[in-house]
Amino acid sequence: MQTASKKVINGWAMFDWANSVYNLVITSTIFPAYYEAVASERKADGVAYVHFLGREFINTSLYNYALGFGLLIVALILPLLTSIADYKGNKKQFMAFFFTLGSLACAALYFFKDLPTLWVGISFMILACICFWSSYVFSNSFLPEIAAPEDRDKVSAKGFAYGYIGSVILQVICFVFVMKNEWFGITESEGSRISFLLVGLWWLVFGYYSYFRLPKPIAAGNAASKNSIFTDGYKELLKVWRQLKEMPVIKRYLGAFFFYNMGVQTVMLAATLYGKSELEIPVQNLIIAILLIQLVAIPGAYVISKLSGKIGNFQALMWVIFFWVLICVAAYFVPKHNVILFYVLGTCVGFVMGGIQSLSRSTYSKLMPETKDTASFFSFYDVTEKIAVVIGMFSFGYITELTGSQRGSVLALGLYFVIGLLILYTALRKQKELA
Repeated sequence: MQTASKKVINGWAMFDWANSVYNLVITSTIFPAYYEAVASERKADGVAYVHFLGREFINTSLYNYALGFGLLIVALILPLLTSIADYKGNKKQFMAFFFTLGSLACAALYFFKDLPTLWVGISFMILACICFWSSYVFSNSFLPEIAAPEDRDKVSAKGFAYGYIGSVILQVICFVFVMKNEWFGITESEGSRISFLLVGLWWLVFGYYSYFRLPKPIAAGNAASKNSIFTDGYKELLKVWRQLKEMPVIKRYLGAFFFYNMGVQTVMLAATLYGKSELEIPVQNLIIAILLIQLVAIPGAYVISKLSGKIGNFQALMWVIFFWVLICVAAYFVPKHNVILFYVLGTCVGFVMGGIQSLSRSTYSKLMPETKDTASFFSFYDVTEKIAVVIGMFSFGYITELTGSQRGSVLALGLYFVIGLLILYTALRKQKELA
């Protein structure tokens, strides 16, 4: 196949530009800090507690549980949705539905003002999470349709780079409302809530910009089976599973991805609360660190993409995962209030964060067999990812509640990376045996 036109490639990359603002503002910077400040009824030994649904939680653990629950819903609904989308060739419509609903959910966070409205914050945070990841799997499934195998690493890296650039631009705009709120005659809290509205607007506008530039998908279904479309959807997913069982390399790769991505995504989702609650980094320094992560991630995605071209995808992933292990160990030992070390840690995370996501996506697309059921194959990939993150987030929250500290949770993430590294090594050996 030939790689699509520049207009199509740029249009696809613009979807990362559109939805990455959710990942940065809502899950990484402003919303977690805002949530941590609002969701606090009492403090004991420096730990904040809050009541929700009749139970008292450590507020950071409640946050982790809520995100984990949202990702569990994603894992449950995506197999059906993506296989139906492949069958009918309407994954663009599914993508648009979810990013539209997700953008509205982000805007609705504006109404999360205080403890009595905690349910608003939790509910719409979960809904936005579900919609972000649901729309993302449909966007991912376009990659093997628009890029030739030899171009997928580069195209995938371009998408992540667009995402980081776009999210940083809006993040800076949001910072002005939060940190220079007096310019607008508003409080810092109101500045944060205006940021949630801006995320919703940005995601909606640029999401449709991408939507209108993506090609029409090819339907994989046929008229003979149209009356059983819902059961056919699950049959398609089962067919993917059966195919993967006969492919030892991709099967091992998905096993490795399950564990190391458990660490990657949990670090990304929990980093802000770890810095604020555990290391007690001031909010302004925390924001600078997160912004630094985004900026470093842009060259990181391209450097790791080039590294994979020189030594191979599996070998490059193994080096990156090993670096993640070192990051987790270092994070465990970072002392409280040490802003400089937190910046160094953030720089390291940023450099490998974009690279491992981009390379994981393109590696999977290369290992996939040629098929029209791309959304079903990518749903399997994304379900693997989401279940991993659910386990990661729940274990992070549980270990925090068990020990009263997030440091043990960070060390546990390092173990997930080690397991992923070992399984990936077996995939590399199997690939060499079959070559």
